[in-house]
Amino acid sequence: MQLKELISDLVPPLRTSDTGLKALSMMEIFRISHLPIVNNTEFLGLISDTDIYDMNMADEPIGNHKLSLFSPYVTASQHVFEAIELVNRMKLTVVPVLDDQKNYLGLILMNDLIHYFAEFAGLKNPGGIIVIEMNTTDYSLTEIANIIEGNEGKILAIYISQPDDSTKIEVTIKVNRTDISAFIQTFNRYNYDIKATYMESGEMNNLFESRYESFMRYLNI
Repeated sequence: MQLKELISDLVPPLRTSDTGLKALSMMEIFRISHLPIVNNTEFLGLISDTDIYDMNMADEPIGNHKLSLFSPYVTASQHVFEAIELVNRMKLTVVPVLDDQKNYLGLILMNDLIHYFAEFAGLKNPGGIIVIEMNTTDYSLTEIANIIEGNEGKILAIYISQPDDSTKIEVTIKVNRTDISAFIQTFNRYNYDIKATYMESGEMNNLFESRYESFMRYLNI
């Protein structure tokens, strides 16, 4: 999927003639903390709710103030993971999208990125989850896949994260079977350190909510 397919049709950009009050109202309606300011098709930068409060003149046009805008953006041809990385690194709630000539095309909402990631990772498919811990040098996707497939299973998703307080990595594996006892036995036989297992849908949802932040930190390594 190209990023332009995730552009929202709901949120219009701001103009310099718009007031801070209008910007804050739009942010509240769409539950976001940033909005792009655009002059025709020229992207001038993002303004945050904090910027507007700091101006202390929210009823005036934002163009009347000297703005110190930051200008994060992605181009329509970039990969979705690059947009996720930008959201994580700069703590954004929207991502402006430009074309190759730097013309503003629209924005992507953070929630839409999360929903896309959930679809991409197969989170809606039924299955179980196994979390194993190991040294980085011991990681072998081939061996992990052989263990899963040797027990007549398929890997739906796999993520690698490194906790801040650990020198080891955690490998989270989602498989296409809810009965994961055979996988667990084989991992134990190969001396893998199993940190957690999840078989119920509620437990899986809770795990992946916490793993989302770990995934984006991994993209930033």
